[in-house]
Amino acid sequence: MQENAFAAAFELIIGMDPVLLGIVSLSLQVSLTAVLVASVVALPLGAVVALWRFPGRGFIVVVLNAFMGLPPVVAGLMVYLMLSRAGPLGQFGLLFTPTAMVIAQVVLVLPIIAALSRQVIEDLWQEYGEQLGSLGVSRARAIPTLLWDARFSLITVVLAGFGRASAEVGAVLIVGGNIDGVTRVMTTAIALETNRGNLALALGLGIILLTLVAIVNGVAFLVSEVAKRREA
Repeated sequence: MQENAFAAAFELIIGMDPVLLGIVSLSLQVSLTAVLVASVVALPLGAVVALWRFPGRGFIVVVLNAFMGLPPVVAGLMVYLMLSRAGPLGQFGLLFTPTAMVIAQVVLVLPIIAALSRQVIEDLWQEYGEQLGSLGVSRARAIPTLLWDARFSLITVVLAGFGRASAEVGAVLIVGGNIDGVTRVMTTAIALETNRGNLALALGLGIILLTLVAIVNGVAFLVSEVAKRREA
């Protein structure tokens, strides 16, 4: 039976089954959008926290580090309460939509990118801070320079965020509802189809998800190797 399920799974993949492709497409759209939004906010935030000393900075660092391990179901619950009809954003009707799923993944990914980028930028500032200061470069003007110089390390950071987003199931299930053709992504579909006994589709999605994770890790490794060669 398992062999038949694997064979059927590969047939779905090779035959480019429309249901499977629709789920994969939505998954990529949601995760890529969430990582893009999180990166736009988290990279400058990480740089600001790294370069400036201000009251409450230590608290922000602790919160960012703590939220790196935020349980997805807790993030999903927080977003659900905000987007529900009784919540502050309930009037926009975003609950059980892909937008709600993006928001939930941003909540999960942003602390990861911000915390890791803060450490990268802080290390660079310790190395080049005096040199930049002697050239009359302020901390604010140094941010683009440092972000660019750390681009390879930051790409790895962003890829780590994407890996977290693409493999997440709890938060998107709570705020998305796993609605067929609307909010059903790879992780939630795998759980549902396994319970239904539709192992072919579950395995097909699982194979694609594993392949995606392997590609992300492979790219992160290559970027890391390029960075090491540049520093050598």
